[in-house]
Amino acid sequence: MTEKIKFGTDGWRAIIADQFTFENVERVAYAVGMHIKKEYGLYDRNAAQKKPILIGYDTRFLAEQFAERAGQILVSMGLSARITDRDVPTPCIAFAAQNEPTCGALQITASHNPPEYCGIKYIPHFGGPATNDITNDITKHLNDLPKDYEFASVKIDRFDPMPAYLDAIRGFVDLKKLSTAKIRVGYDALFSTSRGYLDKLIKEAQLPISVLHDYRDPLFGGGMPEPKPEFLKELIALVKQEKLDVGLATDGDADRFAVIDETGSYLSPNQLLCLLTKHLFKNRGIKGAIVRTVGTTHLLDKQAKLYGLEIIETPVGFKWIGEQMRLKDVLIGGEESGGVSVKGHIPEKDGILANLLVLEMMEFEKKPLSKIWQDLVAEVGSDFAAQRADMHLNSATQKAFLERLAKSPPESIGGEKVAKVGRLDGLKLYLDDFTFVLLRPSGTEPLMRLSYEAPDATRLEKIMADFKKQAEAILKDLSEPAKASTATH
Repeated sequence: MTEKIKFGTDGWRAIIADQFTFENVERVAYAVGMHIKKEYGLYDRNAAQKKPILIGYDTRFLAEQFAERAGQILVSMGLSARITDRDVPTPCIAFAAQNEPTCGALQITASHNPPEYCGIKYIPHFGGPATNDITNDITKHLNDLPKDYEFASVKIDRFDPMPAYLDAIRGFVDLKKLSTAKIRVGYDALFSTSRGYLDKLIKEAQLPISVLHDYRDPLFGGGMPEPKPEFLKELIALVKQEKLDVGLATDGDADRFAVIDETGSYLSPNQLLCLLTKHLFKNRGIKGAIVRTVGTTHLLDKQAKLYGLEIIETPVGFKWIGEQMRLKDVLIGGEESGGVSVKGHIPEKDGILANLLVLEMMEFEKKPLSKIWQDLVAEVGSDFAAQRADMHLNSATQKAFLERLAKSPPESIGGEKVAKVGRLDGLKLYLDDFTFVLLRPSGTEPLMRLSYEAPDATRLEKIMADFKKQAEAILKDLSEPAKASTATH
């Protein structure tokens, strides 16, 4: 039954009471326990007591109960386990995992997924996402849980990871200096784990703050805990009505972030990555490589060249960025879906820190956010336009479609010659160093993900329209043999 549990780019997620059941949580917890015993040499019960595995959970339905059951399985295996005393941001439990000797952490979360989903991810002791070798080893043990296994039905010890994490953030962002700015802030907690964390620090900085949805609701107000414009309409309205300087939000487990400028406009994660890169390098004087995923804006490449920094491209998934942060001197690592971390912090995305860094940037620049972005565009010498789209294809068609394109890439798109083809993750068709079409199969849905980027919107629309025509022709051609074969029977 291991096919029901698949670790994607950031753990395993499934619908509650369908595949995400107590039985399957027990299987995952047992598999993690087997990995921990082997990896950390904890077959000795006394040794196990010295290094606990930490367990956290988000605000979803039954999340705390799932966490408790996972802890009972681990304790019954002779391991030591502790559970957070309330729902907790993923970056907080990740920080706790590396802040003291631990065997890592389990986080019960489905991040930004719809409310009917729950999930579970293992965070090793280094405080970043588990790499493929780790999740592959865990997967090997998914069927190891003995039938009729009797786990310890005991109350697992609680602990509070908040104080140490907040102290670390205070050490990174100068809240006293920030208090001189008097920036008027809107904050939409989106019913997430960041409530009581991000707003607490903003209040410590003595900034005026208006707060939305700062309470637990497993149904997320009928929406999704995803910080995209369609779920931030109330925040956008708040910024406009109260004439605030900025609106901030996080996703369900607070590892991703979103920002609304003073005009009520949504700043994309790509824009925010560029802004924070400039802030850290120019205002804070920090240097290091810039790490981005294959689908993230190449405006970062222009910044890297301008600032004399190395640019590193990785496959999609923050685990690849986190790995680079542990191996190299990295200034900032981020992805177009809203995840970012910076030098001196954990190798895990942190929406709380990212939002505070935006406030810090505003205090340094002493300008509205829209003007700070205009200044960056002028400095780099260009803007960019980016779009994402999905093609609904089953796995067999996705595979055939990609194979066709890989074997015979288009010679041109939108009247521009295809300069090179990248194969780091999916297929990336470059028209020049800053213009591309990226195709990637979804790891969890019958979708082909498409990402487009060009220096301006007119050029982007032309490229998208032409590629759509070429893709439709290929798909029609792929379907012809199947139709012919059907006709002969």
